[in-house]
Amino acid sequence: MKTRQNIIGRQVRALRLAQELTQGELAARVGALGWDVSENTITKIETRIRCVTDEELVKIARALKTKLKVLLPGHESLF
Repeated sequence: MKTRQNIIGRQVRALRLAQELTQGELAARVGALGWDVSENTITKIETRIRCVTDEELVKIARALKTKLKVLLPGHESLF
């Protein structure tokens, strides 16, 4: 089993689906915030096979219109 590269993948996916966004739409939102990201990168983040930097984490949270802490494990009940 491969080592997981981030701890936010599940929460990103759950929030994206709750907002009825496709991975492409989330990539576009993040792109509008200055991070040129592909749909494939969003897939890799959600499946936890790609690391996420602190700057990327902030942009993902902004794109999903949520607080950073909601992306961290243990906040699943907020969905």
